Amino acid sequence: MIGDVLATSIICNNLRKVYPDARIDYAIYPFTKPVVEGNPNIDRLVLFTEEMHNSKRELLRFLKTIRKERYDVVIDAYGKLESNLMALASGTKTKVAFHKGYTSFFYTKTVRELPAPRTTAGTALENRMNLLGLVAQRPDFDIRPTIWLSEDDLAMGRERMAAAGIDPNATVYMIGVIGSGRTKTYPTAYMAQLLDTIVVHTQATLLFNYMPSQAAEAQAIFDACLPATQTHIRLDLIPGSIREFLALTAHCDALIGNEGGAVNMAKAISIPTFTIFSTWIKKEAWSSFENGSTNVSIHLKDVKPELYGDKSPKEMKSQALELYDAFTPDLIAPVLVDFLQKNRK
Repeated sequence: MIGDVLATSIICNNLRKVYPDARIDYAIYPFTKPVVEGNPNIDRLVLFTEEMHNSKRELLRFLKTIRKERYDVVIDAYGKLESNLMALASGTKTKVAFHKGYTSFFYTKTVRELPAPRTTAGTALENRMNLLGLVAQRPDFDIRPTIWLSEDDLAMGRERMAAAGIDPNATVYMIGVIGSGRTKTYPTAYMAQLLDTIVVHTQATLLFNYMPSQAAEAQAIFDACLPATQTHIRLDLIPGSIREFLALTAHCDALIGNEGGAVNMAKAISIPTFTIFSTWIKKEAWSSFENGSTNVSIHLKDVKPELYGDKSPKEMKSQALELYDAFTPDLIAPVLVDFLQKNRK
């Protein structure tokens, strides 16, 4: 997924510090390409396509190309069948990965994932740095993911805002109204109430970010908002691609919404974020660089830990939607309003 690809790119960034003359290739799914485009620390993107996933013939052909590259090191941060096969097919002597009992024999070195974060970066990033540590170490490694936006990207964002008649001095928030799936999406009526709260306190312009297949769900959230809030929502200015989303978000005052790739991308271009975590996602993994001001998040377990008991959020995945019912807007609004006040222009 986008968040994983962006997080893992820190391995490429830091490898470049140790091996400035190396060729660094990054194997990803094609749809995640926009988050690593322009990264000067990646020499070549190796795209693993749907055809390779669905066809044994295409997969075998792809694995043969990997073999021909004669890589010196393979770092597997994915740990699934496709990356296991790539590591095996590479014929490389040095192959590192996260420790899994059923695949560890594929690799020369493995590292166990951290159960809890040791820094504000969160375990998703810390684990990737530990994986990198199996092949390279330096005191000046940077754990923060970065997305490189070109001047053309930034100009495109400005032009789209101007064409929509949005004052460059106005307060504008990008809203991640819908998550990547139902169990990662804050309920429609609840989200509408939070948008009402944002407009009451800031009179900001709100831009929606969602996938084309989620248009009906986004419209339902708009329809559930108060009429006064609807006048602040610009449904005519929707990002048409990941790169367009980045270009527009770069000119926003914050990103507010469901946890996911959009939040991680906003952080990677230094935009303040307010994150509503899914009721079953482990917050400790992805609540990176929380500081109580520019990066703030909230999880149901933060306010109602008694609903979880001794179980982790992930163990509660089957009850995700039921738990969302308990994650009412009144629990989020005070934290959200504090975030809005701290990030006024």
